[in-house]
Amino acid sequence: MSRIGNAPINLPAGVGVEVAGSTITVTGPKGTLARTFPDRVSVAVEDGILRVSRRDDQRQSRALHGLSRALLANMVAGVANGFTRELLMTGVGYRAALQGSTLELQVGFSHPVRVEAPEGITFEVPEPTRILVRGIDKEKVGLVASEIRRIRPPEPYKGKGIRYSDEKIRRKAGKAGVSGR
Repeated sequence: MSRIGNAPINLPAGVGVEVAGSTITVTGPKGTLARTFPDRVSVAVEDGILRVSRRDDQRQSRALHGLSRALLANMVAGVANGFTRELLMTGVGYRAALQGSTLELQVGFSHPVRVEAPEGITFEVPEPTRILVRGIDKEKVGLVASEIRRIRPPEPYKGKGIRYSDEKIRRKAGKAGVSGR
């Protein structure tokens, strides 16, 4: 049995769910998200609780059971609270600035790198070396944060680059111990 798939999802106050066939629409104070789920799973709303069930015990159905429940829980959490991903910049002269909805990065190239905010995503720069990516869709927030990180990933010798706030950089020793003859 799927432990994740069987767990109920409690709906916070102000969050509504509409089930139309295999399309589920979740509406909350932060916005609206809709997603089409496979026919192998069904979603039922009863007394402020969402329950996901599967049609049969085939391998594909069991796999989709837990996945669908996790995606639905993320949709509910997103419209209720939203998601944030924090990026940190390390390096001499590395900084970020916000110009409208465009993020401008100085990361050691001969030119500034500009990143446009996709629909549903907002950027915040509380400090020149901190970037906050915010939105209601967890998948989109993570994707945009990974695209920003990919511009200058952290390198292992000095640790320079753009990294997630909870990411640990494995450092290498470098050329220590080189002796001349």
